[in-house]
Amino acid sequence: MERSRKGQEPGSRDPSPDVEALRRLEALQPAYERLRADRIRAESDVERLTAELAAARAQAREELGTDDEAEIRRMIEEARAENARRVEAFAQSLRSVQDRLDALDAGR
Repeated sequence: MERSRKGQEPGSRDPSPDVEALRRLEALQPAYERLRADRIRAESDVERLTAELAAARAQAREELGTDDEAEIRRMIEEARAENARRVEAFAQSLRSVQDRLDALDAGR
């Protein structure tokens, strides 16, 4: 009986290393294509998000005078504190009005 180049008997069921490698490559092809598509999407997302960040920074500089995140956080906290002071002042004014109305009602 004649042997094949790889030392296998003709008609034997053991695949040659080349055939096995091709089968493995074919099995891996869908994963490769999926990862390739994911990479392309990710690169596109990076470009889009980089442009969005640049636009947001420009808007912050225009509206707030800075694009520094720490400075913007400080400005927000300052605005919240001022808002709390104003709410308390308004509540105090309402209490004062209510107290005067109560005094008028008591004097009748």
